[in-house]
Amino acid sequence: LTPTYVANCEISLWNCSKTSLFSLIDQSWTPISKNLIFLWSFQFRIFASSPIIFFVTMGASSSTDNKESSEKREIESLAASTGALPLLQRSFSKLVDSQTNTVPFQSFKESFGLSYDKITSEGGQTVPDSFPRLLEFLGSSLVDLFFLPDKEGLSWVEFASGYVKCCGRMSASMSFNTLLRVYYVIAKNAGFSPKLEFESEESDCKINGSISTTELLMFLWLCWTMSWDGRTNKAAEMKGSLFLPDISHLILSAVVSCIESESGNSFNVWETDVSVLELELPIGKFLTWALTTVPSLTECLTHFCNSRLQNVEDGSGPSKSTAVDDSASKTSENTLLTCGRAWAISLTSKSTISEEILSSCFPCNSNETNENLLYRSYHHGKGMNRLWSNVEGYHAPILVIISASCKVEYEGNSSERKWVIGAILQQGFENRDAFYGSSGNLFSISPVFHAFSSSGKEKNFAYSHLHPAGGVYDAHPKPVGIGFGGTLGNERIFIDEDFAKITVRHHAVDKTYQSGSLFPNQGYLPVEALVLDIEAWGLGGNKAREIQQTYQKREELFTNQRRKIDLKTFTNWEDSPEKMMMDMMGNPNAPRKEER
Repeated sequence: LTPTYVANCEISLWNCSKTSLFSLIDQSWTPISKNLIFLWSFQFRIFASSPIIFFVTMGASSSTDNKESSEKREIESLAASTGALPLLQRSFSKLVDSQTNTVPFQSFKESFGLSYDKITSEGGQTVPDSFPRLLEFLGSSLVDLFFLPDKEGLSWVEFASGYVKCCGRMSASMSFNTLLRVYYVIAKNAGFSPKLEFESEESDCKINGSISTTELLMFLWLCWTMSWDGRTNKAAEMKGSLFLPDISHLILSAVVSCIESESGNSFNVWETDVSVLELELPIGKFLTWALTTVPSLTECLTHFCNSRLQNVEDGSGPSKSTAVDDSASKTSENTLLTCGRAWAISLTSKSTISEEILSSCFPCNSNETNENLLYRSYHHGKGMNRLWSNVEGYHAPILVIISASCKVEYEGNSSERKWVIGAILQQGFENRDAFYGSSGNLFSISPVFHAFSSSGKEKNFAYSHLHPAGGVYDAHPKPVGIGFGGTLGNERIFIDEDFAKITVRHHAVDKTYQSGSLFPNQGYLPVEALVLDIEAWGLGGNKAREIQQTYQKREELFTNQRRKIDLKTFTNWEDSPEKMMMDMMGNPNAPRKEER
């Protein structure tokens, strides 16, 4: 009996007791006892001259099994933390080859392919010729980067591991590094030469180089395409076309952030055409901007992978993408909240209202009216009373979009400029003579996009006040209108009761929201601008809308009841004081019977 003997070991029992047998085993296997697992349920076949046969399981094979099982459990645990484990299991069972128990790699890669018959853009913006080629390599490049097969295909561990490397839980900086690596691989496979350098293959490695404004436009459009893949209602008519939003406000936001932080000089955004802008942005500065302005941008990878796997589970082929069709442009072409603006606002946070903001521009059916638009001054008329009749009873988050124009000075020249700002009220509008709210956000939307969240110092998030009912005299009346931030009489944003004028003050007067200019070249003095249009969008979903409709019907019923006069509630007309007074006025000298 030697340590190298692997199979069945025979020991003769001639003149050998049971005690000496186990003693022999202990002495012979001591050098490698730590690497062996003994099966102590020995089966003895004891005959006159029969040997004892026992089986020894070597530690090498057992360690391999344990290692594979441990790796499988670890990968499944990481996949479960993303919430996608059931989807992965169902899609794997659809794709797996029953003979090899693996997923054929080529067919899996084809399931991530994108195909469009037509590509249109918001506002007729020119789409670079290189963008369709990037879309052609998007799916295959992503699969090659994260899913590493063996000779037969993708095993379950490799399948789940690839998903975790792409969409697993990680820090925000690592997520952006992963997203930029995906873009880099797509661009290289498409034949382009991006100016990005990754110091290692790790997801948390340092990235050097720069990204041009044209590459930034295509990068953001790729993220839009991945994010919106599969979001269109399957009942709607699909035309196989991709609609690209106008994101010039995001491009200018990145340019202003990178250039001003690099050189300290201001950048003229009023007369800048993004389509012809050629600037190189340092990748470090760009990442800083992305982490602070659009932190939810990296979720596009998760949505794209989940959408593709869901298509596999549903049995739909990869020939036609289920991305947004051009009905999106028809829905938002006449509103202030365009698709590009809605997407930018949704990227500022990872809250549940982000989906509601996007759905505001993309209803399930393009023929239906968008019920999320509660009020628009262009249709309903300007003024607090008009607004209130449309938003009263809506106790859910509301997005307010304001378009205005004023004279803006730049380098000694003054000219009339249009700009768009916005705000989110978390609990809707309330008729109060003081500030209210527990949280909120301000947005500089156009021409440059910026988001201003809560600073945590004060809670003057929103103010909305109507004229008090009853006409009671007040020696110190509160301002009537809508305000955000600052203090009473010194609000950061204030819209008068007629919605004719908006006043924007410097962020120094406001301790509720973060600092920053609400439009370019705002300056330090209060700015009074002409209100062009105002919109209020409900972000509470169907439930909040149904509650508001119930409230409005109840108020309408009460109003109608107050308008009606029930004559039965009065006393007899012949005995009423009104009858006597009318008779006296008609013939005061007429004799009257005195009742005793």
